[in-house]
Amino acid sequence: MAFKTDIEIAREAKKRPIQEIGEKLGISSDHLLPYGHDKAKVSQEFINSVQDRKNGKLILVTAINPTPAGEGKTTTTVGLGDGLNAIGKKAAVCIREASLGPNFGMKGGAAGGGYAQVVPMEEMNLHFTGDFHAITSAHNLLSAMIDNHIYWGNELEIDERRVTWRRVLDMNDRALRDTVTSLGGVSNGFPRQTGFDITVASEVMAILCLARDLADLTERLGRMIVAYRRDRSPIYARDIKADGAMTVLLKDAMQPNIVQTLENNPAFVHGGPFANIAHGCNSVIATTTALKLADYVVTEAGFGADLGAEKFMNIKCRKAGLAPDCVVLVATVRAMKMNGGVAKADLGQENVDAVKEGCANLGRHIGNLKSFGVPVVVAINHFVTDTDAEVQAVKDYVKTQGSEAILSRHWELGSEGSAELATRVAEIADSGVSQFAPLYKDELSLFEKIETVAKRIYRADEVLADAKIRNQLKEWEEAGYGNLPVCMAKTQYSFTTDPNRRGAPTGHSVPVREVRLSAGAGFVVVICGEIMTMPGLPRTPAAESIRINDAGVVEGLF
Repeated sequence: MAFKTDIEIAREAKKRPIQEIGEKLGISSDHLLPYGHDKAKVSQEFINSVQDRKNGKLILVTAINPTPAGEGKTTTTVGLGDGLNAIGKKAAVCIREASLGPNFGMKGGAAGGGYAQVVPMEEMNLHFTGDFHAITSAHNLLSAMIDNHIYWGNELEIDERRVTWRRVLDMNDRALRDTVTSLGGVSNGFPRQTGFDITVASEVMAILCLARDLADLTERLGRMIVAYRRDRSPIYARDIKADGAMTVLLKDAMQPNIVQTLENNPAFVHGGPFANIAHGCNSVIATTTALKLADYVVTEAGFGADLGAEKFMNIKCRKAGLAPDCVVLVATVRAMKMNGGVAKADLGQENVDAVKEGCANLGRHIGNLKSFGVPVVVAINHFVTDTDAEVQAVKDYVKTQGSEAILSRHWELGSEGSAELATRVAEIADSGVSQFAPLYKDELSLFEKIETVAKRIYRADEVLADAKIRNQLKEWEEAGYGNLPVCMAKTQYSFTTDPNRRGAPTGHSVPVREVRLSAGAGFVVVICGEIMTMPGLPRTPAAESIRINDAGVVEGLF
């Protein structure tokens, strides 16, 4: 049986004008700033007008550690949102925008799949409403102003060896990880070693996703640390006088985007920090606005629960005063088999024993999520090759972990396939049983916070950090940054820092390679193992298969 590709399904969507989608949430056309017929931004004026309303229920969708078999976290997020609407609930979806780097690399897009997608799929996975370009421009404006300040006399006495602000690009380009700028003589400035990160790892991205409004955005941009003097005192973006112009570039990007699912239900798509190197959640302004407009808001956190969900709870919820009412943990029979040692080529064959062996990874995530005081439901994202015995093996295992697993066929059937999951999730969200609390208190030292995540979430024995890193953390504490949460940058493929160690390993260490202070965003980035803040393209990038066909339409996006 041949299945249509995601892009073919998306192209056949019967989209409604974006004004009709806005009306479902009570947003009048006066407060929608349309980008074409099928996407729009919501005005800040409207957002301000609904702040006195009661919040709806917040449902977080997360997943096991990703495998090449695929988990379908965004697909499940969209399918659950459609399912809730189909059973008569007023629900909205909140997801992140897609980065061009992974789209043209290996991961693909971020709009869901099958019959659980957000559309317009092509625009969402390409330039969309230009938010990422605005973030890239604002970030690099600051870079240019720093080097320009040094060139014109360096009044702030910046130590050129201690400029910490790197440039960014929304593309996977390993050649730019380490660069030297200002070569070519006196007129080009003073040569120095620097490099590029991917835009989604930029602190500007993190700030846009955590800021409440434009005033908060400007204040946060201004307090970003960009360099140090020779006496180690910090230089802030406001010292360079860049915060005002950066806000101007980000003015429109700050407003949440609204689009629709294949079933014409509202979806907010806004912001996109990476989950393995940043905090991996859509914007606070989109989530909090959705909570004022819908009775149920389904949002996702990037990659596995050890990364995305941990940061959603410890960073986003802490900063925005949010608390999830229910967590949906996505797993697939295929991924269980891969965790159980089955090769990708053999996943189509029934292997109940491998499913049982691979469930340890799922169990670890269930336990971790419960440690936040939240109820957990496992969504088994159905693949056509799954057998009844394999599905039952997952259900039986989850029951032993004090949770429940529900088979969901949204990829194949849309809301009809997710109705059972939606019904149960709504019951749990309405029950009020969630007693959410972050994993650590603000008062712990920065190193103790790192240890807490490493030991309680990754189940590591120890954190390895040399004296230079420990001293840096102490300096930041003395400077008043000790109360910040930590943002762990780590491989998404394993609980360890070794991407090849699947399952639920114990007896490992977490080596910390570098720490970066994001004073504007309000967290400390902790880079563990070999993780890169500028990814590279794979041997065969997806870009090789993306083209415009003879009919003038895009092919190859996924």
